[in-house]
Amino acid sequence: MNALTVAEVTAAADRIAGQVRPVPIARRSPASPVSFALEFTQFTGTFKARGAKNFIRAHLEAGTLPGAGVTIASGGNAGLACAWAARAEGVPATVFLPATAPAVKVERLRGYGADVRLVGSEYAEAAAACEEFVASSGALASHAYDHPLIAAGAGTLMVEILAEVPDLDTVVVAVGGGGLFAGIATVARNHGVRTVAVEPENCRALNAALEAGEVVDVPVDSVAADSLGARRVTELALRAAQNDFVTSVLVPDVEIVDARRRLWSDHRLAVEHAAATALAGIDSPQGYRPGEGEKVCVVLCGANTHLGDL
Repeated sequence: MNALTVAEVTAAADRIAGQVRPVPIARRSPASPVSFALEFTQFTGTFKARGAKNFIRAHLEAGTLPGAGVTIASGGNAGLACAWAARAEGVPATVFLPATAPAVKVERLRGYGADVRLVGSEYAEAAAACEEFVASSGALASHAYDHPLIAAGAGTLMVEILAEVPDLDTVVVAVGGGGLFAGIATVARNHGVRTVAVEPENCRALNAALEAGEVVDVPVDSVAADSLGARRVTELALRAAQNDFVTSVLVPDVEIVDARRRLWSDHRLAVEHAAATALAGIDSPQGYRPGEGEKVCVVLCGANTHLGDL
């Protein structure tokens, strides 16, 4: 697979212009060089709306979307985005999720009109069922993160961040399967901006791939596994990470939980553990340490969570 290109992200930005919410940027505190990209305010509650919209509109433009519509296997957020984008374009959507997916995501999926099918206890099992459905129905298979159109759509977020913070030094993003990371890191490197890729210690698909020099399977066990629990990172993400502009960081679950609580107690921001993982990447003792005056933007990318466990 070829590396993702800035041209692909630029094409995605043109294709979805006016179809997604521009990301708000907020300072962590008045004097802080750290800012938050509040992407959890995006339609469907996550950055996934960008990739889903780009994927479906690109296939509609090309005349390659079948009558059976689109289908996807997802831990929740990508399915929400796919269902939302499909409904907006009048396209049927069938979404496969693990039975362990948060109820709040399942309820919202059905609210978007998707045919929701709960299969197994892990993403891999839902993905296998989705593949069988593609073979039997002829539906177009989307993916939660492993597709150039999905990654390019996600990368439009970085285009917006740089428009708001043109002198940015470092962007910090949580990594699961690597779609968002690939898009962000591709654009960031083109502008000389470092990307800090943050993963839970026990969901380290990108970190393990970098260590091995190739994509490898990893165990999945984290409080953030519902969004970051990919067993392997994409080839696109690995290619985007293999340069000096990327730093890989691992953080323990306890630091992720603490970061999520701080976002609520200090800023009244209610986000998923996956989004808080990015903040833990610069706040935890194991994390990245910005230099004095280094301008850092932390991507807070998901809000499909239950307020009762903050």
